[in-house]
Amino acid sequence: MADTALMQIPGLVDPVPVPREVTPRADGRVDLLGLPKKAIASLFETAGLDAKAAKLRGKQVFHWIYHRGVTDFEAMTDIAKTMRPWLAERFVVGRPEVVLAQHSEDGTRKWLLRTADGHEFEMVFIPDETRGTLCVSSQVGCTLNCRFCHTGTMRLVRNLTPGEIVGQVMLARDALGEWPKGSMAGFTDDDGDDDEGGDYTADGRLLTNIVMMGMGEPLYNFDNVRDGLKIVMDPEGLALSRRRITLSTSGVVPLMGRAGEEIGVNLAVSLHAVTNEIRDEIVPINRKYRIEELLQACADYPKASNARRITFEYVMLKDKNDSDEDAHELVRLIKKYKLPAKVNLIPFNPWPGAIYDCSTPERIRRFSEIVFGLGISAPVRTPRGRDIDAACGQLKTAAAKMSRAELDRLAEEKQAALG
Repeated sequence: MADTALMQIPGLVDPVPVPREVTPRADGRVDLLGLPKKAIASLFETAGLDAKAAKLRGKQVFHWIYHRGVTDFEAMTDIAKTMRPWLAERFVVGRPEVVLAQHSEDGTRKWLLRTADGHEFEMVFIPDETRGTLCVSSQVGCTLNCRFCHTGTMRLVRNLTPGEIVGQVMLARDALGEWPKGSMAGFTDDDGDDDEGGDYTADGRLLTNIVMMGMGEPLYNFDNVRDGLKIVMDPEGLALSRRRITLSTSGVVPLMGRAGEEIGVNLAVSLHAVTNEIRDEIVPINRKYRIEELLQACADYPKASNARRITFEYVMLKDKNDSDEDAHELVRLIKKYKLPAKVNLIPFNPWPGAIYDCSTPERIRRFSEIVFGLGISAPVRTPRGRDIDAACGQLKTAAAKMSRAELDRLAEEKQAALG
């Protein structure tokens, strides 16, 4: 069992976690994953390099980590052979450990991951014809207790670090084989040796989009999410456009403006109801920040426009939030606050112990037609990965219920099925 104590959370309505440090690595090495160039250079200087050498090494290592996906210093061929052991003794380029990888019959992939200090969380990759979306987690467990969400039944253990957030993207690229192939043609290491020959080419990408919609509330891990996404968006890092990144919040109103200013990615809001009474039940943070405050924060969100609309997530719950009147009120609220918005209608994904049922297909279709007819885009999201509990609202690590032998057997069976 991991030695990290559960985070202490004051209250259930607005459960802001108390930050705690991650358990240090047993070998004493520092993980460079999730660090920008300046931070890497500063570590190198502290470890004994002069400022000029530290800056050069920081730039080189940054490129190898984020552009090439390399985790072994020995593979960094433009760094002197004598320098590589020095780096390996003091630093490491980590990845979350893969406990279990699952493939859905519809192509969705889910990974159960483990941190270096022994805690588990999940990420999901959803392929489509024109895009591939990675659903990234921000916390181990969740601060919130949304009634329809399986993740919300977990206790919060701790925030994920910038490295653990970026590590999910890196791991997905590892699994999808999406790092550039070939050699560093034209590069020579400090010994004057040309270690490799051949061509260096960047392949096409399956992973095109990121959504911060996995386990946890991203805005309750604001600093780490911001710093991790800056690495993802860095033109010299993973170089993913901010227009292809969406951050989803359950409505942490005080931090939404900061998110727009300091991160600047697309905004999605877990709305799920059009009255305070129903939203108080479904999304309890509404008792702290009312619908009116939330929608005003959406109206004030920097850079929101018709080209970069705010997405309202709306899970369809039978006889709870799915009436014709709810559909009309949803449109009225969007227009009242003059929001450049679209609505994603999400059929409720069942899980053991859930107290709600999914709206009927006919009811969902009717709801969508009303909203569309009144001028707001309201597509129905096709459930993906239900057979592996990877669909929206279903993420919850179940590894604690499974022995190591059971996990190994499942992994072996999955590998055999894939040939």
